[in-house]
Amino acid sequence: MKVTGLRLRQRDGVTCGPSVAVLAGALLDPRRGAVLFDPRSGQALFAAEQGRVHAEVNVLWPRRLGTTPLGLTRAMTAAGATAGVPYRWRLSRGRCDRLTDVLAAVHNHRPVAMLIGRVVPRHWVLIVEAAGDTVECYEPSSGAMRRVAIADVRRGRLSGLGYPLPFAFIVPCSNV
Repeated sequence: MKVTGLRLRQRDGVTCGPSVAVLAGALLDPRRGAVLFDPRSGQALFAAEQGRVHAEVNVLWPRRLGTTPLGLTRAMTAAGATAGVPYRWRLSRGRCDRLTDVLAAVHNHRPVAMLIGRVVPRHWVLIVEAAGDTVECYEPSSGAMRRVAIADVRRGRLSGLGYPLPFAFIVPCSNV
């Protein structure tokens, strides 16, 4: 599925996580993707799905604070259910993080969510592709795809995504 050029944007300032989960589900399930990527109805469906996912995963956590790693893990697992892809979350390991699980997942066409920020975690993006020494990330506030060097992920020097430092990843479980 081609994500570039779709410009699917988060509907408000706190639905980056649900946006990432909805897009991940569309990438994992071609039938869901065909509906979401329809130029006539995709934007409205994307906005509605963000609201539904946000309400489902933020039962106790205040929605105005965004989505927790555990909440987004549940959303990603639900999104990947039709493809049989359960997810788990893990912290970033900084410079010593080889990102082996992240890169293996993306090479196997399984998107990976990345929680980024400065001093505190603030924003979710979705890694959808890896080629050479870069990864391509969906950035939901702009709806754009951004290419980032893998070395910059490790060093906490992300650019073009709004924040420089990765805090956590949501990756498929290793037994998948």
